[in-house]
Amino acid sequence: MLWQPSAEHLASTNLAEYVGWLSRERGLQFDVADYKTLQSWSSSEIEHFWSSIWQYFDVQADGDPSVVLADRRMPGTEWFPDSSLNFAEHIFRGKDRDTLAIVAQSELRPLREITWGELTDQTAAIAAGMTRLGVGPGDRVAAYLPNSSEAIAAFLAAASIGAIWSSCSPDFGADSVVDRFSQIEPKLLLTVDGYSYNGRRFDRMGEVADIEAALATVEQTIVLSYLEETPNLTGLRSAVDWDDAFEPAAGPLSFRRMPFSHPLWILYSSGTTGLPKPIVHGHGGILLEHLKKMWLHLDAREGDRVFWFTTTGWMMWNFLVGVLLTDAAVVLYDGSPAWPEPETLWQLAEEAEVTCFGAGAAYLVSCMREGVVPRTAERPLAKLRSIGSTGSPLPPEAFRWVSEQFGDDLWLFSTSGGTDVCTAFVGGCPVLPVYEGELQSASLGVSLKAFSESGESLIGEVGELVITEPLPSMPVSFWGDEDGSRLRESYFEIYPGLWRHGDWIEITERGTAVIYGRSDSTINRGGVRIGTSEIYRSVLREAGIADALVVDLPTDQSGAESSILLFVVLGDGVELDDAIVDRIRGDLRKTCSPRHVPDQVIAVPAVPRTISGKLLEVPVKRILMGADPEKVASRGSLANPESLDLFIAFGNRRDQ
Repeated sequence: MLWQPSAEHLASTNLAEYVGWLSRERGLQFDVADYKTLQSWSSSEIEHFWSSIWQYFDVQADGDPSVVLADRRMPGTEWFPDSSLNFAEHIFRGKDRDTLAIVAQSELRPLREITWGELTDQTAAIAAGMTRLGVGPGDRVAAYLPNSSEAIAAFLAAASIGAIWSSCSPDFGADSVVDRFSQIEPKLLLTVDGYSYNGRRFDRMGEVADIEAALATVEQTIVLSYLEETPNLTGLRSAVDWDDAFEPAAGPLSFRRMPFSHPLWILYSSGTTGLPKPIVHGHGGILLEHLKKMWLHLDAREGDRVFWFTTTGWMMWNFLVGVLLTDAAVVLYDGSPAWPEPETLWQLAEEAEVTCFGAGAAYLVSCMREGVVPRTAERPLAKLRSIGSTGSPLPPEAFRWVSEQFGDDLWLFSTSGGTDVCTAFVGGCPVLPVYEGELQSASLGVSLKAFSESGESLIGEVGELVITEPLPSMPVSFWGDEDGSRLRESYFEIYPGLWRHGDWIEITERGTAVIYGRSDSTINRGGVRIGTSEIYRSVLREAGIADALVVDLPTDQSGAESSILLFVVLGDGVELDDAIVDRIRGDLRKTCSPRHVPDQVIAVPAVPRTISGKLLEVPVKRILMGADPEKVASRGSLANPESLDLFIAFGNRRDQ
């Protein structure tokens, strides 16, 4: 155990207030210290639970919210069918104009504070400009923007008028952006002229021109001056400067209430296999989920400043925007996390007075491996109360590192969910202890199970992550999937009527969980299944190994025989010799099993990762098995697209 909430902490949480309200208003008696009982009720009595969230947070809507579930089948669940509301209305509700809303910094802009008054006026101006351009309910607004206050204001403006938002980070390549946006046929394109990363300036107007040219439905392109004072709009079909398009609004910000399931935004799968899936989330489902998650699980409150290192191309950006439903402010950063020094984000946390610091697991692991010291005498991080991790499993060593760096006065929570639901199924809970290497619990309202292949619920064993009851933030649909076939194939075919997420999970006797990676990239030898994260945990303990990727390739048509290939990235000055290979194999034999010792260990200059840090295990496996690289991997979604070339060449040699 690394952290235990005190009695004072328990009593001060937002969750304790909610439990008190359930007692007073609903006659339901729960002890905030007995989260397991509360969670069991919330995930079995889902109509009562989500009705309580609606009432507790005083959701503003037209219509009758008394019918919570008109149809609870998955897929096809119908939530609150008689209600209309607006997500953005709840973001701005009750906010004092002089109160802090956003703190933003980038490699191009110094730290700046934005009040609710400024954000309101900026959003109103953009909404009025969109309306003048003919954008209305159901129209798609596509954004190629950095993680900035303008991006948040533009999203809120689109939501306020019932338009549908979709965004990509400007470090995405043009082809990758077109793969996404061409599916949804946007009417309006919002772009940036360029960005800075690692101190290098990247002009993106060429990419913007290619994107606009490929999107025939775009009627207007709006360009935000970010890299240059006046961007060159030559070569664009129909472009105008941001400030000219979005002049100050003549009237106040208003909100158009839409049906509960009206699309709010369209997110995309990681884009590593074929065309990304355009995942549609509704106003109401995201509103309820984020009210629950940000208040009761993140425990965000007045005076807090919540940071998550993300870009507009990752669902964590949308998740971070959801924090604005609380009384906390959000902290944005656009740029490299390690420039001009490895401590850049920790210095931002100090200067921005961050109370909750969130990042991908890969970032925390890199800090650990590089010897970063977050808290120093000059950088005491006095306001920091919690650290969040997501994106991939956080190894036990990184849990331990955070504990060693910050002591037992800081709450570390690791979470696991996905773009598919824009939240976490399992993760942080402010009233539970933290155990090394384990996620604290299933979230409220989530009926989380580990299933065997035959559909039996497992405790203390690794199984498929399955959700047995619907959630409001499950996709309304995939855009363009008229008959729902892609949606069914993605989540509901393995266990009909139940959501199968595609992760291996172990639920422990005490209700915590361990994620073992994607179930479709798991190594299975002699009936013994092991998640790739377990292999990486062992391999990356070797001092000379900076990164790794493992695949299990079938060597006969039946798939009964296979070969494990371990690709490793070596540290500076390190050569892959027999001694290193022997240590890797010996440690894997000891920590995993003899079945999972790699048949080959191969040194490579880099392994392919998406921009959000995820390894391309399945696409690499398919490339090595002879699949067309262009069909299984989207280079534009990669942080290091050139890394694919070696695996393509390796696969070609293997076929000869």
